[in-house]
Amino acid sequence: MTEPSADGRVAIVTAASRGMGAACARELARRGYRLVLLARSGEVETLATELGARSVRGSVAVSEDLSRAVESARAHFGRLDAVVNNTGHVAKGDLLSLSDEDWHHGLDLVLLNVVRMARAATPLMRAGGSGAFVNISSFAAVSPGLTHPVSATLRTTLGNFAKLYSQQYAGQGLRMNNLLPGWVDTYPVDEVTVRTIPAGRPATPEEIARVAAFLLSPDASYITGESVLVDGGLVRG
Repeated sequence: MTEPSADGRVAIVTAASRGMGAACARELARRGYRLVLLARSGEVETLATELGARSVRGSVAVSEDLSRAVESARAHFGRLDAVVNNTGHVAKGDLLSLSDEDWHHGLDLVLLNVVRMARAATPLMRAGGSGAFVNISSFAAVSPGLTHPVSATLRTTLGNFAKLYSQQYAGQGLRMNNLLPGWVDTYPVDEVTVRTIPAGRPATPEEIARVAAFLLSPDASYITGESVLVDGGLVRG
């Protein structure tokens, strides 16, 4: 089967310098997207050079940095068709020992980053008549664990935001979905954890990226407001 070409379409990928973000950038470039890549690390500039993309140094937790990425898409390409909202890791620890600062930082990293990007990107997408967001979330959104209480709590809320966004904008050709990876080999996964995965291994970032690219593509044109597990069978319920 020949993959649909995205030649001419424009996408932003955040936290794009490594891991799942970099994998998403490479997959979208392979499919013909023109890219704006946002990350704090200088590695994003190296990746942008490799992919012929624009780079923006900044944080997903800073509203102005997200707006600069959208402005880069507008200024250099005149349009915006897709956004991959990838992000970093939030604090983990005992449920009631985490500080208010930990919770507020998590709010910026895994929920408000998406709200702020949607606020900045939606007008440019609406001007073009269509657009799609994929928010890289976590299986913890539907199967919370005590090791990552901030992430588990806020990513569940992100599911509701995607549904609300879809209610508001699906009729205008804009879509938003959450992608919920299980364990991914961007970080070491111990053998005890691997034995809990029916697939018998963690995902590769490239596997996550291919699903993200599908959800952004016209092949997924009737999918919006959903939280899609990509977990090798990890979540049973």
